[in-house]
Amino acid sequence: MAFKKIRRRELCFNPFDKIGKEWMLLTGGTPDDFNTMTASWGQLGVLWSRKVLTCYIRPNRYTYEYIDKGEYFTASFFGEQYRSALTFCGSHSGRDFDKVKETGLTPVEIDGNVAFEEADLVLVCRKLYQYDMEEKGFLTDDGIAEQVYGKEPYHRAYISEIVAAYVKE
Repeated sequence: MAFKKIRRRELCFNPFDKIGKEWMLLTGGTPDDFNTMTASWGQLGVLWSRKVLTCYIRPNRYTYEYIDKGEYFTASFFGEQYRSALTFCGSHSGRDFDKVKETGLTPVEIDGNVAFEEADLVLVCRKLYQYDMEEKGFLTDDGIAEQVYGKEPYHRAYISEIVAAYVKE
């Protein structure tokens, strides 16, 4: 299946559904060495006069290593028929499993980055800024830190410019 590059301003979807309900695969690395993970947290918008995606990755995730060391990564969005593949990619580490083999997803190269042939939408992102979330940053005491983190490490946020958008042809 081929992809068609579209103008970023042509993107038209509900970001709450696209990220929070449909989820996305964040993929870092090269076509020869990459890893992917499912994410259901993120923001899309405008910052510094640029169209951006902000994503969050814990440092203990294998994909963190790939996205942290690279300049670019992709965010791939899929139809509901790929829910089990995304569930697998979000609950199994690439250190222990070959996610491509286990899910049947087909890696494709887009602008020198890895995405997946089965995706409906692929965003190619260039990292602009990163910061590490911390407990002291919470402004309310309504239990978010305890519920989400407990003893788990806090996320690193990556604010990234969406440099290209591709849809299935």
